[in-house]
Amino acid sequence: MSPARSAFLLAGLMASAGVAHFVAPKQFDSIVPRSLPGSPRTWTKASGVAELALAAGLALPATRRASARATALFFAGVFPANVKMAYDWRHRSTSARAVAYARLPLQVPLILWARHVGTHDVRRADGADG
Repeated sequence: MSPARSAFLLAGLMASAGVAHFVAPKQFDSIVPRSLPGSPRTWTKASGVAELALAAGLALPATRRASARATALFFAGVFPANVKMAYDWRHRSTSARAVAYARLPLQVPLILWARHVGTHDVRRADGADG
């Protein structure tokens, strides 16, 4: 897969997640760690805005490198929410627990994907995407 395609796919993932924070916020509110100040809805909206901004940055070659690095940090930063979800869902059905537990190791390839996008300059010498 070309670096540009990989960047656009990651941008699409981030944009989809960002939109989901506004379309179905309750599911995100429930995994905001209680130790964070303010309301869970505020954190849900803020993370949705951040995901949309990161998606835009990933889509533009001029900001892709910085946005990819920020995306990797974002994935690491939301890990506590995934831990909370896994803990909170520990008594749910086997399939629900599997989803919650699968999110934990999934952060590693997401972080690596973002780092990979950030280390490949997809701009050619003539300024076009390659």
